Amino acid sequence: MSWGMAVNVYSTSITQETMSRHDITAWVNDLLCLNYTKVEQLSSGAAYCQFMDMLFPGCISLKKVKFQAKLEHEYIHNFKLLQAAFKRVNVDKIIPVEKLVKGRFQDNLDFIQWFKKFFDANYDGKEYDPIEARQGQDAIPPPDPGEQIFNLPKKSHHAASSPTAGATRSSSSTPKSSTPTSRPSSAKKIPVTSSTPAKGERELEAQVTQLNEQLNTLKLALEGVEKERDFYFGKLREVELLCQEQGQESSPFVDRLMEILYSSDDQEGGGEEPDARVQEEEVPEEEQDEY
Repeated sequence: MSWGMAVNVYSTSITQETMSRHDITAWVNDLLCLNYTKVEQLSSGAAYCQFMDMLFPGCISLKKVKFQAKLEHEYIHNFKLLQAAFKRVNVDKIIPVEKLVKGRFQDNLDFIQWFKKFFDANYDGKEYDPIEARQGQDAIPPPDPGEQIFNLPKKSHHAASSPTAGATRSSSSTPKSSTPTSRPSSAKKIPVTSSTPAKGERELEAQVTQLNEQLNTLKLALEGVEKERDFYFGKLREVELLCQEQGQESSPFVDRLMEILYSSDDQEGGGEEPDARVQEEEVPEEEQDEY
């Protein structure tokens, strides 16, 4: 299917139209019936995918878009679909995926400012029902990038320490109010009640220490995974740029590389067997040449 040539636009500090963060989110929500509250939430890539369906119907499959994306690898999946749609309509914009998925404000603001100009240059004014186009998929806004899961243990620590502090205060005040000399039986119960909160406090402190150790281990593991992901993503990006530099002189081998880079997850699974068959067919030919 041919979608025609898109009008490419180029933004500079002089030509770029500036919009406030509130105006840009209001524009996105109005056209796509979304409920985004921050520019950073565009880092999921889902809104851009539906914008492309709005501009060039059929250039992207909205069924494959993860509108409820919450994790970074899901964001990358959506931007992969967007890059493939760009290629189909001959858009030469390079998407800074590794920056956008981090959810930083300035990176996402710069890209949506460019996309707004690209949208205005290509939109023909036709009617579009974004909810119907999503076919019932709930477009839940991505989580606020500022809410880090690493803050949760701190909250639980305070929540755990405040009852302990209250129990300590109550235990320290209990002996003063219940130490009459005429009641030796009640005096015998005082050490039992005062030692119980102390024991509970030690258990809570041990749990907090253990959770902090687990948290540090998870942080180190996450950093290692992110470094490894960025390394391989950078390699793939270099391959992509080399393929794009070939232009019209690209060989079938380069075209095949580009198909693999821009293929979706479903397409990748089905593209391995043909390659294996080709290799199996080529082996006998090489053996015949040797003989």
